[in-house]
Amino acid sequence: MLSVAAPDGVLLVDKAEGMTSHDVVALVRRQLRIRKVGHCGTLDPIATGLLLLTIGRGTKVQDLLMSEDKEYVGTLTLGTSTSTQDRQGDVVEAKPVPQLSESAIRAAFEKFRGDFYQIPPMVSAKKHAGVPLYKLARQGKVVEREPRFVRVYRYTIDRIGLPEIDFSVVCSKGFYVRTYAHDIGEVLGCGGHLKSLRRTKSGRFDVANAITVAQIKETPREEITQRILSLPQVSRMRGA
Repeated sequence: MLSVAAPDGVLLVDKAEGMTSHDVVALVRRQLRIRKVGHCGTLDPIATGLLLLTIGRGTKVQDLLMSEDKEYVGTLTLGTSTSTQDRQGDVVEAKPVPQLSESAIRAAFEKFRGDFYQIPPMVSAKKHAGVPLYKLARQGKVVEREPRFVRVYRYTIDRIGLPEIDFSVVCSKGFYVRTYAHDIGEVLGCGGHLKSLRRTKSGRFDVANAITVAQIKETPREEITQRILSLPQVSRMRGA
């Protein structure tokens, strides 16, 4: 019986809600029967959308892919701030939401356009003295975090139905959309948190071309491998 060659390249996956990025990696490892699988850019469990998985020798371009700009659509809920800056956290403060005008909301978003510094949330994978911040947060610890330089290239406000605001944002590597939602809520004076998030693009790669988690579970190995972009394809798509 001929053995199937181990694939190399990048698989675009549409991550389901409730899964960690590592859950998706573990699923693909099982389905493809290959150990060498990595991911580019962690998505929180509440987030859905585009997750780039590097397969085999594809792991060598992981850093390049992680450095590219990302596009998200999300929903900000005003009036409550949470410990994680998203809906999964404990409510730490609740305030009434005033009758905000569209111009006031737009002015708050404008404060976070272009280049600025963002303080990473305590519940994140960023490390402090070699320990992930989320592990320290579980112990009830709060440590000083180094602000990181980020960029918002553009945003849109897609729906205002207070206390909710739907938005899209195109941002640089290392940008925390949870913190973006939290900070906009602070500027508006009533606090806020991220209700939902979906990554739609990473560099030139689009979630419209991704395989879903449900499809991965149901699709034969050979058909999944056909969805893997080869390294030359990835290079061409990146314009390299």
